[in-house]
Amino acid sequence: MVIFNAQLQKFGSKGEKTGWTYIEIPAEIAQQLKPGYKKSFRVKGKIDDHKIAAIALTPIGEGEFILAVNASMRKVIKKIEGAFVDVKLEVDKQELIHDADLIACLLEEDAAHIYYKSLPLSHQNWFSNWVKGAKTEVTKTKRIASVVTSCLQKLSFQEMMKSYREEKKLIQ
Repeated sequence: MVIFNAQLQKFGSKGEKTGWTYIEIPAEIAQQLKPGYKKSFRVKGKIDDHKIAAIALTPIGEGEFILAVNASMRKVIKKIEGAFVDVKLEVDKQELIHDADLIACLLEEDAAHIYYKSLPLSHQNWFSNWVKGAKTEVTKTKRIASVVTSCLQKLSFQEMMKSYREEKKLIQ
């Protein structure tokens, strides 16, 4: 486990990361966690007193990584950009389980399933977590249909979400 202090930072205009709040994980700390590794990997631990698990560290070059600190995390720790946080991290080896209903539907469409499995694990997680986050069965069903359709069209999660939001606007 590594323990360090970090400042919450926020991206301005940075492609898909625009507006993200994050902490930087310096190369020397990343190397303590997973020596020689330069791809995204999951960690668990604490930010201040808030427990985290299955959170991806995203590489940003030169051996450095970032850890996105989403709105729900910031709400719990009661901190915003510029504040300092105490961080305790270790590699999270727990296998992530994707939504069973989503996988069952993807298996019915070979091309969609093949595309889904070709995505990096972190991207598969985005799709699955979006489906898992549905509060009603109706919403979950709509989200599964969107994911399967998007995988058939070989869309990224971000492309799917843009299309999904535009579709919702047209319906309203």
